[in-house]
Amino acid sequence: MAIVTGSSSGLGKAIALGLAQEGARLSICARTEDRLKEAAKEIESSIGAEVLALRIDLTNRDDLRRLVKETESRFGRIDILVNNTGGPPSAPFLKISEEDWRQATDSLLMSVVLLCLEVIPHMQKKHWGRIINMTSIAAKQPVEDLVLSNSLRAGILALSKTLSNELARDNILVNSVCPGYTLTSRIEELARAHSLETGVPYEQAVQGWEKDIPLGRMAQPREIADLVVFLASERASYITGAAIQVDGGWIKATL
Repeated sequence: MAIVTGSSSGLGKAIALGLAQEGARLSICARTEDRLKEAAKEIESSIGAEVLALRIDLTNRDDLRRLVKETESRFGRIDILVNNTGGPPSAPFLKISEEDWRQATDSLLMSVVLLCLEVIPHMQKKHWGRIINMTSIAAKQPVEDLVLSNSLRAGILALSKTLSNELARDNILVNSVCPGYTLTSRIEELARAHSLETGVPYEQAVQGWEKDIPLGRMAQPREIADLVVFLASERASYITGAAIQVDGGWIKATL
């Protein structure tokens, strides 16, 4: 049984589909109810998986409690948690307000902290669990004009490593996945923001990013989802505390 947040579209939806194809029952959630219902219908009709779809604001603690409570009530257990959140605004440091920082912290970092607090006791009762935190290549190699993501997603890597050490005795494995440039609506959003900031045409911005990727292309969402599905499985039984990039070779560091 898996909870996948931010799963009405993009990477979250691809991850939910991948887990469903492996036989997982799902709780999916997002803020946009129409798209969420469409995603649930697609998963149920194409795969036949059992899906609970809940409209949830990840920055609202009561909503997170409701997500976990209704999931446990429906399925009787929680085995897998995939924390997937949308990206924060793109801008240089001096153009980001204090309120932007607080909102991004609540959305990217505190939502992960609070949902882990809700879910971990359920996993400890079963002495089994998988927590996979979706971050970004920006957590390992900062990306221009993404100071919010660069900062907060790096914090998620540190949180994940800390939790992996604390929860190993409970057979709860905690890992992070760092996607590179992936063909989702987030790329369109970043390309348009970059174009407005620099005057570089949208198409040129996208092509420039692709030139920096050794494989010469952006990822398909399923290519990221496949790693998440593996980490959620029994086959990944000796992997914990890892932060794995899926980026076509974009990150330059050897570590």
